[in-house]
Amino acid sequence: MSRYGNTLSQIPKSIWVLGFVSLLMDISSEMIHSLLPLFMVTTLGTSVLAVGLIEGLAEATALIVKVFSGVLSDYIGKRKNLALLGYALGALTKPLFAVASSSGLVLTARLLDRLGKGIRGAPRDALVADIAPAHLRGAAFGLRQSLDTVGAFLGPLLAVGLMLLWANDFRAVFWVAVIPGSLAVILLFLGIKEPDTKSTEKRTNPIRKENLKRLSKAYWWVVTLGALFMLARFSEAFLVLRGLQAGIPIAYTPLVMVAMNIIYAATAYPFGKLSDRISHTYLLSLGLLVLIAADVVLATSKHWSTLLLGILLWGIHMGITQGLLAAKVADTAPVDLRGTAYGLFNLVSGIALLIASGLAGWIWDQYGAAFTFYTGAAFCVLTLVCLLCSDQNKVYT
Repeated sequence: MSRYGNTLSQIPKSIWVLGFVSLLMDISSEMIHSLLPLFMVTTLGTSVLAVGLIEGLAEATALIVKVFSGVLSDYIGKRKNLALLGYALGALTKPLFAVASSSGLVLTARLLDRLGKGIRGAPRDALVADIAPAHLRGAAFGLRQSLDTVGAFLGPLLAVGLMLLWANDFRAVFWVAVIPGSLAVILLFLGIKEPDTKSTEKRTNPIRKENLKRLSKAYWWVVTLGALFMLARFSEAFLVLRGLQAGIPIAYTPLVMVAMNIIYAATAYPFGKLSDRISHTYLLSLGLLVLIAADVVLATSKHWSTLLLGILLWGIHMGITQGLLAAKVADTAPVDLRGTAYGLFNLVSGIALLIASGLAGWIWDQYGAAFTFYTGAAFCVLTLVCLLCSDQNKVYT
């Protein structure tokens, strides 16, 4: 226990601040996102396929925009201002959900919200890598992800409480979400001092051919692996819809995300710390096996108790893999190209997520929920085979 505490005390204060900024913004976002699929299906009359496409387009937008923000942060040598811009845009888009009267406006709000996420994502991750000592990098990413995920379960909890208090008034809950989003922007502005990155070398365009050649084979394998993981794991919106199918009342369906994110938050830091000490291939393989189990349970669940088991397994998978993949990008990319590296990683992942969420929505509409999760399990098996083969061939260490 003392060793666990000592590691936490060694993590720089700025990492904690970034974690709490993420926590506040996730409270704001998840208050909305945990209800949004239900709002679209029950209030706006949107199809599940449309929900899948909107979710896929929104998340893909965030991941793709990270390319440009990451490149720009490398070029100007600054991370904080871009991250601040992204968080501010995210906070400003929250009122649009409250006034939305059509799926088109929801799509617009979702895209703008994720545009903000895309702008802030790569500079923030690069800032974590810049601040954290190399021997604590896995722990630092795990801590930030853990605090981020605390917000991801507090948001749905607040949503449930307010839905019960206000008789399922979606729009009133969406208005309250504006408050924590604004607080996140204020904390980032006041609480972070960017580390000195002065260099005697003249800065060049990070995506010039000679710069991109400096990204190693190991880095590009991490990019490929990230895309495979996205194909294997589609949007969490389908977990919420599965909860509704299981007979959970509308006001309580955000508890699906609460349960998943409690486990995610509880496991992200311990597994991040563990990744500093043991084989990354082993941990990623374990994460895929857990996701296969989650998909099978979710495909066969007929009762909320079985559904809960699948959701908890999904959260464990997230805790094992997400911080580790982010740390692998930092480990395999040159220091001065970290923003670009995160951007390219997320570009490829974004395209994969768009495909996965659209495919999942189509399968759900055509063949039902069970087949959707069985398809996810099949992609997991494919990803696991690729991972183990690459380890044998020493493509990635």
